[in-house]
Parts: sequence; C-alpha cells; structure tokens
Amino acid sequence: MKYIGAHVASLPLVGDAPEEAHRLGANAFAFNLIDPKSRNYPAYDEADVERFRALCAAYGFGPLQILPHSAFTVNLGSPDGRKLGLSRRTFVDELKRCRQLGIALLNFHPGSHLGQISEAESIAIVAQSINHALERTEGVAAVIENTAGQGSNLGYSFEQLAAIIDGVEDKSRVGVCIDTCHATAAGYDLSTPEGYTKVWESFADIVGFNYLRGMHLNDAMRPPGSRIDRHAPIGKGYVGESFFRQLMADPRFDNIPLILETPDPSLWPQEIEWLRHMSETL
Repeated sequence: MKYIGAHVASLPLVGDAPEEAHRLGANAFAFNLIDPKSRNYPAYDEADVERFRALCAAYGFGPLQILPHSAFTVNLGSPDGRKLGLSRRTFVDELKRCRQLGIALLNFHPGSHLGQISEAESIAIVAQSINHALERTEGVAAVIENTAGQGSNLGYSFEQLAAIIDGVEDKSRVGVCIDTCHATAAGYDLSTPEGYTKVWESFADIVGFNYLRGMHLNDAMRPPGSRIDRHAPIGKGYVGESFFRQLMADPRFDNIPLILETPDPSLWPQEIEWLRHMSETL
C-alpha cells in the first residue's frame, strides 16, 4: 500500500496535525515537532499529546506513516562546538518528542560544513551526532534527508548518505528520506524511464532500499544539476508526471510515508487523489 500525504501545519497544537491530514484525504503526513524559527521549545501539553495519539488511532495513522521534520536550525555537522552542542540537544529533544507522540521516525537535513572543514570531516561529525542522539533515546529512527547541494550543505549524493550511515553504530535506527526535487537539483535526472531505472539502481547499490524510510514527493522548478532547491507542483517541473506514475506503480515504495511538500497547499487534496489513483490503477 502507498502511504501518501503532505507536510501539514500543526503548531502550536500538535494535536491538530492528524486532523488536518485526514481532511486532505491522506494516509500519511509530516509536520514540525517544534517551531523551526524559535529557540524556545516548551514541553507539550499532555492533553494535546493524548489528542494527537487518539486522532492517529481513529484515522489509521500508524507510527511508520508519520514523518515529522526536524528544525532547520539543527546542524549535526557543524564545525562550531557551541552550535553543534545546541543542535545535538535539540535533536535529542525532538527524538524524545517523537517517542512521546508514538512516532517511530524523525526526518532531518544532515547539516553543513559551512566552508570551515572538509565534507568528509563534517560527515564524520554528523554520524557522531546521530550516535550521540541514539544513545540518549529509544524507539525512534533518525532519517537523513538528501539535499539539493546548495552552498555547503551535506547529503546531496547517495555516496554521502551511505558514508553517514556507515558511521552510525545502531543501523537499525537510521534511514534515509529521498526528496525528488533535491535529487533532481543534485544531478539525478528522474524525468525519463531510463533515468528512473538508472537512479534507483544506483541508490540500491550505494545506499540500499533497506534504508529507505520515506520520501518527499516534489517536482522541481530548476533542471537537473542546478543545485537550487525550488519545489514545483506534481507534473509542473523538470521531474515530470511520468516519474510519479512510475513511482506509484513501483512496489519498492510501498509502506513508507510519501510526503508532498509542493508549494501550493490548495492543490494537496488533488495531488494526493491523483497519486492514489495512479497507485491503484497502474
């Protein structure tokens, strides 16, 4: 079964997230655990937590159908010791919030070397940060999102994702989320049947489908290799409708959250319906 949803608004009450996802016709969703623009992260109200759990149960959202997003302020590869410490504390807090809500996955951008150290050094710090966080938490997997390769951001190649995973001690609690816009921006051309086959063969060889825990389904406003992260509605960019048709028919992408981050929320019900129709008819 394909679990298809979108990144919904939730704060200040996380209990609103499953309700909003249900209204979209989704059977998966993503949301922010904490205000990504703030450094003040108050504890959840217990009644709000219970509402979140009750609505997830009522609407059939299981622990592996929800892919919350870590705060963008988190940089687990930072060369700055103080900022790295803050990022690690925030990430541990977010993993604990997932556990509190009954969620088994936490998606995050791996981080940035900020031009101050090498990519390899920063990748090693990311892996150390994941180990640090997993040692202090339980029951939730750290899910590394590929990036577009803008600036000094890490994780834009399958090789870098694999290198991070290689440095993680508990490999049962690490995985990846592939964003289709980011992959395109990083140079993976998904727009043709040949490209589709080539990219996923490369992913299987370098990372492995056993580590795929979720996807962000976005078309791309800029062509392959642009290194510019600009999302577009499904079928309205350089990824193209045919890619999403293939994906919906591909059983390798069953039973993981497939999350829209396309730029027009008013289109999400239509996009979810279309994707589901493709999954059921192809």
